Amino acid sequence: MRTAVVYYSMSGNTEYAAQKISEALGADLIRIEPEKPYPEKGFMKFLRGGRSAVTGETPKLKPVPFDADLYDRVVLASPVWASNLTPPMRTFVLENRDRLIKKRVAVLLSFSGGGADKALEKLKAFSGISDFEACAVLTDPVKRPSAENEKRLSEFIDKLK
Repeated sequence: MRTAVVYYSMSGNTEYAAQKISEALGADLIRIEPEKPYPEKGFMKFLRGGRSAVTGETPKLKPVPFDADLYDRVVLASPVWASNLTPPMRTFVLENRDRLIKKRVAVLLSFSGGGADKALEKLKAFSGISDFEACAVLTDPVKRPSAENEKRLSEFIDKLK
């Protein structure tokens, strides 16, 4: 089964998990990025990113080397911002919604504060995908490594093997 791991990461937490998943499954790793980057530090990071997430922004993305027809499964990996997926991931999902609905889709979310359950429900609503092959939530796996994060990641990968 050919798999793509599509991810957005700002602080490296989601990237860490996406790389582990890609390596374990032999999957293609595809990073998405907005044309206009979000601030990476300080108060403006939270203000701009959080506002963009809450208002449902869909920023224009840099060209993404993704062709849904090449894959049987797509793993979406994103941080949670203000109980929402990041705006770049929202853009990717909306631009590919009709093709993603026909695929096996798994979701990995990373967060610092909370809101992952709400973000997952919102993803189901705007993607039209009511059931995911697997779901996992990690708490800052790079900034705060833990045995629990590694266990959740390993269980997620095992479900996809």
